[in-house]
Amino acid sequence: MKRLVCAIEYMGQRYQGWQSQSDGKTVQSEVELALTRVANENISVQCAGRTDSGVHSLGQVIHFDTTVSRENHAWVRGANSYLPRDIRLRWCTEVAKDFHARYSAISRKYTYLIHNNRIPSAVFYGRLTWIPFTLDHNLMRDASTYWIGDNDFAAFQSKGCQSKTTKRTIFEIKIERKRDIIVISVEANSFLQKMVRNLVGTLIEIGAKRKKIDWAEFVLNSRNRSFAGATAPSDGLYLSQVKYPTKFILPFDDDSFINYFIEDI
Repeated sequence: MKRLVCAIEYMGQRYQGWQSQSDGKTVQSEVELALTRVANENISVQCAGRTDSGVHSLGQVIHFDTTVSRENHAWVRGANSYLPRDIRLRWCTEVAKDFHARYSAISRKYTYLIHNNRIPSAVFYGRLTWIPFTLDHNLMRDASTYWIGDNDFAAFQSKGCQSKTTKRTIFEIKIERKRDIIVISVEANSFLQKMVRNLVGTLIEIGAKRKKIDWAEFVLNSRNRSFAGATAPSDGLYLSQVKYPTKFILPFDDDSFINYFIEDI
């Protein structure tokens, strides 16, 4: 029995999130079906982070155990030949048995893309969130500093969140603007359900100058979901990177595609 780790990218519009469900199409179900066909044995995968319905990924990481021997490229090419076109394995390699896609991760990064223009884009439809009113990204950046570090993010969890604790550690938040694209990147040890979308929804209120910068601190300290901004749409959200201890020798994988995606816009 060997353990393999893979990186996956997908567009989430057509799926009811990552996790397999009794009804509805999910990314996990498609991936397991494709890998099962390649292995000719049942494959069950574990992921780094369960993305919600409509959320995309550039750097989802999974692991699975198998008795089958295949070249790394054969797993990738074989699975991709069975997967729908909006899901792709990027790489696959054998890893130590103590590796776990979820529990071995030391951080996860989500990136949120906003198209801030009066006119919606046909090309960006479903890939970026369209906001027609002007947003001040500098105000948004200043407000986000209140959330750096160890905090209780109860105000930013979804009503259905089942996490045992609402305390999380945010390592870094970057907010920049390139023409009419606003890029918000949040790196943390882990996230509550819909936490990033609720953070972004709160920042949008501040960027639109409907709320002051220190409202971000008030919402955090309230630990009350009703005080935060509306949940931002799933369209613009990407799981962009998962980091692991260096003892696990994995292919280098970063979120540079995000910058490539917007650098010439």
